[in-house]
Amino acid sequence: MTSLSTPLVPRSRSRRPVRVRRSGGWFRRLVASPIVWLVVAANAGVVVWILFSSVKDTRSILESPWSLPSSLHLDNYARAWTSGDFAAATFNSVVLVVGTAAATVLLAAPAAYALTRLGGRGSSGLTAFFAVGLGVPSFAVFLPLYVVMSHLGLVNNLAGLWLLYTATSMPFAVFFLTAFFRSLPQEVEEAAALDGASPLYVFWRIVFPLARSGIITLLILNVIQHWGETFFALVFIQDRALQTLPLALYNFLQTMQYSGADWAGMFAGIALVVVPMIVAYAFLARQIIDGMTLGAGK
Repeated sequence: MTSLSTPLVPRSRSRRPVRVRRSGGWFRRLVASPIVWLVVAANAGVVVWILFSSVKDTRSILESPWSLPSSLHLDNYARAWTSGDFAAATFNSVVLVVGTAAATVLLAAPAAYALTRLGGRGSSGLTAFFAVGLGVPSFAVFLPLYVVMSHLGLVNNLAGLWLLYTATSMPFAVFFLTAFFRSLPQEVEEAAALDGASPLYVFWRIVFPLARSGIITLLILNVIQHWGETFFALVFIQDRALQTLPLALYNFLQTMQYSGADWAGMFAGIALVVVPMIVAYAFLARQIIDGMTLGAGK
């Protein structure tokens, strides 16, 4: 009788998961993170200081600029609003910024879609051409732009400034939306094309709603960029009735040299210009981050 012996299989030892140490972790903890928080604290401190100074009187600002306000002088905002023509400037800025953001999206979205889906072999070169436009500084092109716009009668004109803002927004808008459209799945577009839908129908009825997150992100970034734009507005707008909020603040500062120092009203004017965009960014920061990270996925 033969006995069958079963070979003993050695029991496998339970392996602990190997921890992978990320390189540069100590640098982020000890150097990068403190620097980031210091920058955040410094910017938040500047905003808080502006808000406190905007409700103090001029004498308190000059004698003790870092102290808390002993009483609230809300009349500073009324004085800045009326003396600095901030009412008309706010209307001009809102119309200009909203019109620029809308025109930029309506022009950049079809261009980015065409480069992504219909561009063929030359799409990469055209996309790189738009990317090159991101590195051109404003002061390097304002002189030829001024000559051209002067011949066209668009200097000292809100329409000309709107056209200029829209044109200078196109490189970033097309580059951003091109990356965003590439991250969208193409199966739905292919199914619609098989059903006989035209590329224009596919874009407006299918792709554009799918890209809503990226479109909203681009709108927000465009509004924030042009709300405080000063250089082109200072060069191309001379009429006080056409000034935007940054120009109204600049002219209010210039007026102080002749009518006396009104630092309380000046800080109130700064708050009127800066605070709306800070509040908007605080509420829409998640939307901006989600849109930009989704667009960088591919």
